[in-house]
Amino acid sequence: MNIRESMEERELELLCPYAAYSGKSRGRDREEEECDVRTVYQRDRDRILHSKAFRRMKDKTQVFLAPEGDHYRNRLTHTLEVSQIARTIAKALRLNEDLVEAIALGHDLGHTPFGHSGETALNQVHPGGFAHYQQSIRVVEVLEKNGEGLNLTWETKDGILNHRTSGSPSTLEGQVVRFSDKIAYVHHDMDDAQRAGIITEEDVLGSLGDVINGKIKGRENDEEIIVYETVGVAAQDLVAAKVIYDKAVEAGKGLRWGE
Repeated sequence: MNIRESMEERELELLCPYAAYSGKSRGRDREEEECDVRTVYQRDRDRILHSKAFRRMKDKTQVFLAPEGDHYRNRLTHTLEVSQIARTIAKALRLNEDLVEAIALGHDLGHTPFGHSGETALNQVHPGGFAHYQQSIRVVEVLEKNGEGLNLTWETKDGILNHRTSGSPSTLEGQVVRFSDKIAYVHHDMDDAQRAGIITEEDVLGSLGDVINGKIKGRENDEEIIVYETVGVAAQDLVAAKVIYDKAVEAGKGLRWGE
């Protein structure tokens, strides 16, 4: 038994029954000889980490365009933060950390310069549209290695493709990355905004749940806004929207569409 096979055996003993086991991967588009040392997901992680697309993220915007100072996030530091959050969650749930890390490190490989503004601009001018998660798949399947791609496992590519809010990853590891992405950007975007002096801690009054429950006031005039980050789970979003609507009707606020 070699090192890889030994690690695959340990996964069967240590990981939870719902984890994605390395030895049970759905495989790659092109068959390869197995590594004696690394599992398939460890090889995916290494291929992403050493790719040109991964290095390019260091000069891509997260939120702020060309900020003054060295402490603002870029797309690469965002990716590293997502990876660390996702690995912590995966360890606690006894999921496959190697798969989680591979998905997290690769989820934004196809992102544009200038953040989502660049993505929106390309989507408007490209006849077929543009989405960064689809471009991430193009990067790992075609663009890297002079057209050969990285030949990643099905599970890693599925997690990369479905990390978006409306995505539905097939593995729990992919779902962990999907939520970790949101945890990371909600908090570090707020941190960067405070560092830039755009908002202060006093501007953050509470959660949307506090508004719904009446613990804090919502908008009191047209100059105020409520910043609401959806959790990405359709059922929870619908429940929150229904509660907000009912309370608005009860308070006589807003306008009924079409009236």
